[in-house]
Amino acid sequence: MDNKIKVKVNNLTKKFGDLLVLDNISFDVYEGEFLCIVGPTGCGKTTFLNSLTHLYEPTAGTILFNGEPVDLQKQNITYIFQEYSAMEWLTVRKNVRFGLEIKQDYKDIDKKVDAALELVGLKEFENYYPRQLSASMLQRVVIARAFATQPELLLMDEPYGQLDTNLRFKLEDEVVRLCKQTNTTVIFITHNIEEAVYLGDRILVLTNKPTSIKECVVENFTRPRDIVSPEFIEVRNRITDLIKWW
Repeated sequence: MDNKIKVKVNNLTKKFGDLLVLDNISFDVYEGEFLCIVGPTGCGKTTFLNSLTHLYEPTAGTILFNGEPVDLQKQNITYIFQEYSAMEWLTVRKNVRFGLEIKQDYKDIDKKVDAALELVGLKEFENYYPRQLSASMLQRVVIARAFATQPELLLMDEPYGQLDTNLRFKLEDEVVRLCKQTNTTVIFITHNIEEAVYLGDRILVLTNKPTSIKECVVENFTRPRDIVSPEFIEVRNRITDLIKWW
């Protein structure tokens, strides 16, 4: 992981009317880092991502990307949502191509689509439609669409919540591999402690509303991670103890 700051969050505050959701949050995300954010349901994890992308305007504070205010028109940021977002009327190939077309990135577009499909193992399914695919394949379509745009920053909001454990681990391994291969910076939202420990270089543990950062946990053991190793269990138990006292 590089020490260059990719995202800088300064005193971020978000209110909806009189309801204070995010309370003066500050932290940095480093280039190539896989940062996980965990917290109780409804604490404001998704509100943070929506504030970062300016779907919601912050009430106070700033979020900088590469030292500049976030501008999705100019900066290469991609968002993977909780729900499957493959378009049913498009083939796998056209779904992956769609992200590049939205960004009006037509240079070598077919090569980029081919590379993304190869990365996630879907090249032989490029002419299939979403209704013909399994749940894990659908999510790989979304991942391929994200990586085709070669994002500098990838935002992921509980993307595996609807998958069973085996499929989730498989896709988690795939995303970690892709991110390390492309040096993509990731902010990953989850309420699953084990998932956060499995994926994260660091884990931000949030409080309940009004939300602040309770603790930042640094993971310095190697990948791939063994979920029954003493190191993994120690970090999981530490975060579990933090969460017990919201």
